[in-house]
Amino acid sequence: MKKINVITLGCSKNTVDSEHLMAQLEAAGYTVAADSDRTDAKVVVINTCGFIGDAKQESIDMILRAAAAKQAGRIERLFVVGCLSERYADELRAELPEVDEFFGVKDWAGIARALGAEHRAELETERRLTTPAHYAYLKIGEGCNWKCGYCAIPLIRGPHVSVPMEVLEEEARKLAARGVRELIVIAQDTTYYGIDLYGRRRLAELLERLCRIEGIEWVRIHYAYPSAFPDDVAEVMAREPRICKYLDIPFQHISDAQLAAMQRRHTKAEAYALVERLRSKVPGLALRTTLLTGYPGETERDFAELEQFVRDVRFERLGVFAYSEEEGTYSARHLRDDVPEEVKRERAERIMAVQNEIARENNLRRVGVVERTVIDSRQGDFYVGRSQYDSPEVDQEILIPAAGRRLLRGRFYDVRITSAADYDLYGEVAGK
Repeated sequence: MKKINVITLGCSKNTVDSEHLMAQLEAAGYTVAADSDRTDAKVVVINTCGFIGDAKQESIDMILRAAAAKQAGRIERLFVVGCLSERYADELRAELPEVDEFFGVKDWAGIARALGAEHRAELETERRLTTPAHYAYLKIGEGCNWKCGYCAIPLIRGPHVSVPMEVLEEEARKLAARGVRELIVIAQDTTYYGIDLYGRRRLAELLERLCRIEGIEWVRIHYAYPSAFPDDVAEVMAREPRICKYLDIPFQHISDAQLAAMQRRHTKAEAYALVERLRSKVPGLALRTTLLTGYPGETERDFAELEQFVRDVRFERLGVFAYSEEEGTYSARHLRDDVPEEVKRERAERIMAVQNEIARENNLRRVGVVERTVIDSRQGDFYVGRSQYDSPEVDQEILIPAAGRRLLRGRFYDVRITSAADYDLYGEVAGK
């Protein structure tokens, strides 16, 4: 019996890549394990991340552990794919002769051939899900055209390439037929979808088509770039009940000086106007954003503007990262990394302190409200669920006491919120 262990690191886009690869391998007769430390598989494939320093180190550490396992005879073949391999294949080959081969982010046919499988184009919409069975990520595009100053993604994955709409619909129908009820739409910039294929942005049309697929109850949008945000997306969000009132839109900063240095394509005034327009068009919208502190040249005045932006907008969900210089990017080539590391981290902590206060106040306002909730899992004495305002793995959860009633994973229930903490809600099934 041929067995392979596929280990996936990094973002949800990597997750989708691995799931497609595993489907190809299973079709070739392999038994595939996902991220397993209990398998006796003699072949290991590591899908790596090469985005920021911590993620790269995690990937390197995983490769080193697998290389040691190969030297000890516990595995026989080791392959490395993905973003880290795309960027640093030559250096990695020199340092890690234990690895049989390195493959980049687009050479899925190559890795299949190396494993004795034929990469079959007719299987392009097949997936071996590694998420819970009721939700899945749907990657609608590859690469990015924006070339923000801090970001290595265009260097790794190239320019934006949209997946044809009919391919996405076929993939989504297959996922729904297998029990997926929530589609999480992802790309480096989801709002760019369609420009390369159809000459215009067609995310709104794609969302409407996904909502018409039988079995799909929630469609969630991640990674929407702020510049040139298409108004028709907000309009379809407002009128289509299956689209979650949730939008992940990374602003990164708000100071005009920092936005220009980052080579973002919008201004402070445009960012504020976009938030106002979105919340006006989509009542009850939960906004998630990502911010960056300590980018080259960030002054205390710039940071004060960012802190005020967080206070003004009161994002429902927020993540913040301290700037990490990535070789080959515009900022690494042209700007001096002049903000001390301790200042970067302290500014990130200050932003999160403000956000903690906002999150707690937002949550307290939800006490007494009945939320439609999907059950993701059971952990100890609680069922763990989410409302439409929360995405899996990155956002808060609704904890429901397990005593007294059995709830089914992947099912939706009306849950009344009974109490709140900074980043968690507690509730009970309504109508008990």
